[in-house]
Formats: sequence, C-alpha cells, structure tokens
Amino acid sequence: MTEPPVLPGDPVRRLLLVHAHPDDESINNGATMAKYAAEGARVTLVTCTLGEEGEVVPAELAHLAADRDDALGPYRTGELAAAMAELGVTDHRFLGGPGRYRDSGMMGAPQNDRPGAFWRADVDEAAAHLVAVVREVRPQVLVTYDPDGGYGHPDHIQAHRVATRAAELAADPAFRPGLGAAHRIARTYWNCVPATAAEDAFAELRAAAHALPFPGVAALDDVPGVVPDGRAAVAVDGTAYAGRKAAAMRAHATQITVHGGYFALSNGLGQPLFTTEWYRTPDGSAPDRPAGDLFAGVEL
Repeated sequence: MTEPPVLPGDPVRRLLLVHAHPDDESINNGATMAKYAAEGARVTLVTCTLGEEGEVVPAELAHLAADRDDALGPYRTGELAAAMAELGVTDHRFLGGPGRYRDSGMMGAPQNDRPGAFWRADVDEAAAHLVAVVREVRPQVLVTYDPDGGYGHPDHIQAHRVATRAAELAADPAFRPGLGAAHRIARTYWNCVPATAAEDAFAELRAAAHALPFPGVAALDDVPGVVPDGRAAVAVDGTAYAGRKAAAMRAHATQITVHGGYFALSNGLGQPLFTTEWYRTPDGSAPDRPAGDLFAGVEL
C-alpha cells in the first residue's frame, strides 16, 4: 500500500508522543506540546495506562488511593483531559483503548505480575495498537523515553519498547496492511535534561526553598533522563507556554503540587518546573548547539 496523500487542511507538522501514565506528558513535554499545538501542528498523545497505581497527594482525595478501590484510574482520565485542554491538545488516546493496560508499580512490585499489567504486555501485541495510530496520524516525529524509561519505572521502559517497536512495524508494508498504509517516522527523540541545566535549576530551587511550601528539595537523581552536556539534539524554548504547562500540571492534582516555577510529587520534595524541554536522538548524535525545533531537517 502506498502512503496516503496529505489532504488540504491537514496539519503539515505532526508530532506523536507516547507516555506511560497521565501526568508524564505534562511534566516532560507540556511546554513543547502547547507550543506546537498553538502553532497549528497536529499533536497526538498516546498514554499507555490510566495510572491506577499512582499515590494520591491531596488528603481530600485520599479515598481514590489505589489500595482502596479502583476509582483512581477513571479520575486520572479526567485529570488528563483537563490537562490536554490547558495545552490545547485535542487528539489524545489510550493505548488499545482506556483500561486496556493497567498501571504497574516500581520494579519488583507485586502488582507487576497481575494479568493486564502493562509491564507484562506482549510488546508486539501492544505495539500493534500503536501502529494503527501511527498509520492514521502519519507523524514525522515521535517522542518517548530512553531505554531506561528515564528513571527505571517498568511502565516507562515498556512504553519505550512499545513505541520503538511500533515505529518499526508501522513502516513495514507487510505488517497488518488492514491497519492502514505503511508509514515511516522520520525522527525519534527521547526526553532528556542536560546535567548543567538540571544543576543550575536545582541551585535556584535551593536558594528559594525557604519561600516554598515544600518540606525539602528533591535530589538531582530524582529528575528523569539527566544526561551529560552535549547530548541534547533539540532544546525547545517553551518560555511563552510556561503558564500552560504549569496549568496542565495542576490539572493532575492527585499527583502534583505546583508552586510558581516549582512542583512536588507524592514525596513532597520540590523540583524545578522546566520550561525549556530537551530531546536526544537514539544514536546519540547532536549538533554543536541544539536545534530549537523538533522538525528541524525533517522533510514535510
């Protein structure tokens, strides 16, 4: 099957992001998503689970905790919808449909062995659901995690595996032609944060910590995807969209507390809220200075 033509009115630039849980997208890529959506690109988010195992931060929402009933996943679905509205993103899907794959815990957690856990999913089976999205949307750029998932969470690692495999399968005309015409993604990026940028942001955070409502400051190791300087291929300046990113993160109220340019997760420890968002390539190639556009050099 040949690739379908781009129809009049179709967005020329098309960006696909694959994330493990609701809130990952806003923390890692909120400014990027808001920027490209505002500029008229098609921004598609695929979230792999409902985040049923997340820890609930506000006391008034403690009844949603995963160990009490199964209410957290549907609630976080609503949070995700609200976050997407803040970012201006209208195309959001759950991998295989809402609830197809269930949230896993950290490595060794007993819930990871439960039937339906995303960590247990067959990679090719899960990737096939994403292939259908790729062939429909025809993105030129894919954003996901590095092979370690940024910080070793099983669902993040699995999201990386599924996204990578889906990109391969989507380009193969022999793979399930019923899912649509084959499409090759031109560029894949992994989320990252250059070490110096992270260190500078934490120095500012520590200087302001006395005025923040957090009991302490997170460690640099708590930031997913920190890499040595010079590894980032793209640095998206999202300063103009900082307010939208912060609002999207606030929408994930069960998981995140936002205060000014900082935020905290369930451990209550402050972290920088980055408005420049960085990306590296799977092969490690990077220019002397990072490009400012995920679509730089991509044929549209």
